[in-house]
Amino acid sequence: MTDGRSRRREDTRQRLYEAAVELIAEQGFSATTVDDIALRAKVAKGTVYYNFKSKNDLFEELLRHGIELLTAGFRQAVEGLPPREAVGALIRTQLEYIRRYQAFAQLLLSEMWRTNREWHQTLILLREQAIGVIAETVQAGVDSGDLPDDLDVRVASAALFGVGLVVAVDWLVFQPERPIEDVEESLLAIVRRVG
Repeated sequence: MTDGRSRRREDTRQRLYEAAVELIAEQGFSATTVDDIALRAKVAKGTVYYNFKSKNDLFEELLRHGIELLTAGFRQAVEGLPPREAVGALIRTQLEYIRRYQAFAQLLLSEMWRTNREWHQTLILLREQAIGVIAETVQAGVDSGDLPDDLDVRVASAALFGVGLVVAVDWLVFQPERPIEDVEESLLAIVRRVG
């Protein structure tokens, strides 16, 4: 019975995450109410507060959940690959993730600029986790000689993360008909020229 109950709770939390990210992407954090989230998730308002202490808590957990999914995807994508192939796998994983979770990507992109939010420190730590996986891959490329030995690994990793995020959002908003393979190849061409 406990497994069924915990599965239902996870399903409810997932619906709340999805409802919150859609609404916040549509109308902004301040304009989104707990009532709106409950209505979109098709749950009672009390269910939101049963799962999260507040709207801020829900949003912070939403950021954590979304970035942890991306980080796990990064780790899985690079496992066992040589550095050059791993960089390509990171790009593909980020594009696929953003295509699947477009509203979250837009939200993440906008929140990275807001330094006055109470969850800003959490966002910094989570961003570092995702960029950390990229940095491990880039460092392996430097160590193997596939990438220049004078490459600033942290800057290159942040650049790869940021460019992927911005290009993916631009692609999905302004050129959604363009195949993912074209976008991926364009990003890889930039990386190859820099490397």
